[in-house]
Order: sequence, then C-alpha cells, then structure tokens
Amino acid sequence: MGLFAKIKEGLKKTRDSVVGQIDSMLKSFSKIDEELFEELEELLVMGDVGINTSQKICDQLRKKVKKEGVTNPKEVHRLLEEIVAEMLEGGQELNISTKPSIILVIGVNGVGKTTTIGKLANNLRKDGNKVLLSAADTFRAAAIDQLEIWAERSKCDIVKQNEGSDPAAVVFDSIRAAKARGADVIICDTAGRLHNKKHLMDELNKISRIIDRELPDADKEVLLVLDATTGQNAVNQAREFKNAAGITGIVLTKLDGTAKGGVVLSIKEELDVPVKYIGVGEQIDDLQPFDPQEFAKALFDVEKDV
Repeated sequence: MGLFAKIKEGLKKTRDSVVGQIDSMLKSFSKIDEELFEELEELLVMGDVGINTSQKICDQLRKKVKKEGVTNPKEVHRLLEEIVAEMLEGGQELNISTKPSIILVIGVNGVGKTTTIGKLANNLRKDGNKVLLSAADTFRAAAIDQLEIWAERSKCDIVKQNEGSDPAAVVFDSIRAAKARGADVIICDTAGRLHNKKHLMDELNKISRIIDRELPDADKEVLLVLDATTGQNAVNQAREFKNAAGITGIVLTKLDGTAKGGVVLSIKEELDVPVKYIGVGEQIDDLQPFDPQEFAKALFDVEKDV
C-alpha cells in the first residue's frame, strides 16, 4: 500500500463520518447562502474541529466563495480542501540538522508514546540516520523493556538503567554514548506525565537542563504524543503541555481508529503547534510524516470511496 493510500485508509472513519455528512448536506442545497455556512459550521464542530477553528474555516470559505464568484454548492467541497491544506501548512518538518540532534518525547500514559518512539526510530534509520534510544521513562520497568524490544525491531542502539533510576542521569549517559558512537539522533522516552503533576514537570525541566548543558548547540525537538480518539481532550492536553514544556510538535496516534481526525485542525490553529507525524495503523511503518496537502486530499476524497 502506497503512502497516500495508507493515509486515506487511516482517515476513513473521519471521512465517512464528518466529510460524508458535509457532502450530504451540500447536496441538499441549490445555492450557497448563510444557512449553508451555519450548517457547515455545526457539522465541523461535531467533527471535533473545534468551535473557533470551525468559525475560521467558514469565514475563509465565505471569502473564497466571494473572491472566486462560486455559486454551486458542489464547489464548496473543493474550496474546503484548499482551506484545510492552507491552514495546516508550516512547521511540519523535523528540525534535526545537527549531529547529534535530540528528540524528547512526552505525553500521558496510554497514548502510544513508546510505540511511537520505536516507529520514529525506524523511520529515521531508514532515512540514513544512526539513531540512539534513551530509556528515560524509569518509573515503569515495562517501559524500559518495551523500548528495548523496539530498539531491536528498529535496529537502533539503546541506553538504559534500572527501574527507579534518575531519568536525567539516563539522558546524560545517552548523550555521552551518542557522542562516542557518532549517533545522528537521540530519541528520549520520558515517563507518562500529567500536566498537573508538578514534580513530573520538574523532572522534564531537569532533563532539559542536562540537554542544554551537554548539547548547547544541538537541534532539539519536544514532541507531544496525543491519542486522536480523545478528540477535543487531546487539544486540552496539548494546551497544558505547551504551557509547561514548550512543545515543538505533535505526533497524533490512532487516527485510523477514530472519526475525530478533525482534531488535527484544532491543534494547529488554536495552539499554533504543528503536527509532525500521524499514526495510521499498528505496523512499524504506519507512522507517517505529516503532509498537509496529502492529509487534506485524503480527508476529502469521498467520491473515490463510492
């Protein structure tokens, strides 16, 4: 299955639910009027796009309709695809040009964080990078074991200590090892942190200080892993983490298992944080770099489903 086909298949539930309803609604209108915009906004909100983002999409649509002189409701589908692609554009590339670069992966337990790290490591290794995994989630022995399995599957090195070790010490050891082994990218796993647990956020800050001290000029990404099935709760989580940890990007997992794919728009628009990767399946190669054009195309490709 090709890249576009995977993304399209992964977005099937969202497309069937949200975009399918929008298509049905558009077919019931013979002209573009304010009632159409109001119904569209309501469907977008129901599709977990969020109130503010839904309003913005409809405002943009009004402008496009006026500017292009569009009168046929069937054309709205095409205009929506263009608007969504434009809104999602910017910042989706990983910033890892230094050697080594470091990626700190954060997120609450249960979102697929460790699995995401394994898949990301596999992606980067396939792109020709030497990747080292840092098992800094030392609160759960299972997390260290799980990351070790992924290190093996993705053919990457791993640095670990015993359960209960100081996470910052693991990161310190990982940086030393990366320098000695000529690694291109270090990916650090961290404990599943809830934004209201102050000591856990303090631990994140401690890790960041180690990185700043040991790799002052390195490119650093702080990726927040979110579960797409939680819809607007994912947006709220991202908001809290952004305030506490200065995230640079989002990895949105389990898109294939939800009709709430519209949350991608909320995250980018309301938080100004780019989505960098999306998870569209269980396999090792099912974590895909986020492409706004492909995403919008796959999301609105309803006719091909029929």
